[in-house]
Amino acid sequence: MSITPKGAAVLRRVDQSHRVGRRIGAALAAVLLLAVGSVASAADAPEGGSVAESRIVGGVPADTADHPWMAALTTPSGDLYCGGALVAPDKVVTAAHCLVLPSEQGVRVKPRSDVRVVVGRTDLRTTDGVQAGVRSIWVHPRYSSFVEGEDVAVLTLDRRINVETAKLVDLGDDRLYSAGTPATTLGWGRTSENGTTSPTLRSLDLPMIADADCARSYPEYDSAAMVCAGYLDGGRDACAGDSGGPLIAEGRVVGLVSWGDGCARQNSPGVYTRLIEYRTMLAQQTGV
Repeated sequence: MSITPKGAAVLRRVDQSHRVGRRIGAALAAVLLLAVGSVASAADAPEGGSVAESRIVGGVPADTADHPWMAALTTPSGDLYCGGALVAPDKVVTAAHCLVLPSEQGVRVKPRSDVRVVVGRTDLRTTDGVQAGVRSIWVHPRYSSFVEGEDVAVLTLDRRINVETAKLVDLGDDRLYSAGTPATTLGWGRTSENGTTSPTLRSLDLPMIADADCARSYPEYDSAAMVCAGYLDGGRDACAGDSGGPLIAEGRVVGLVSWGDGCARQNSPGVYTRLIEYRTMLAQQTGV
């Protein structure tokens, strides 16, 4: 089993034809990255491992006109590596592992100058929508690894983006995590584990999975910090590069794409941050 984050993918504009490239960030060199790329070669995979890729697998095209709060996290040069949700005009909720770098002291937060946020850009090859810089980054103070939980962070933007914002799960909305509850996730990741990437936003409908079933798939699973969604028979899933993107149930952001074993593999559903567990902290950080 290759437990991997579903983030740190890079969607790179290589030339005027907008071919999609791929790189592996040094920050996550210790783990197998589920990275975006036009071709996943054997050279990209760790010895004995496989390359899992970062795009909604088994999904359908989506439009930011229908999801105006959907955010892409990019490098200053425009390379996509994670997703997020705009929950206030200047606040984006995303996964902590999208915003930290390993160090001898554990983890350290990326410089805010390394992060850009784009909202309203369905096709990342265009210049549509609004791009903002980051004024500050909050990462859950107990975050150390995506498999240990607390995989949540908040970006404060350097400008307000005046579009419809996403609604966060409310305290008391525990029923939204019940097995079988319909949910939707979105992102710009690959459409198959070893396939090519599409630069356009995609969405996937998928059900919540019972904690007991998820625990059978992943000994690391912690129901106090995580929730699984997807299909135990495989075929449909979020993938790396989709990390930090929202899991929506009944119009509320209930989770964030976090980690899993590859993409859309049998008995390996996607694991998401269980946002209700961090709702009080998020209210403090976002004001909503």
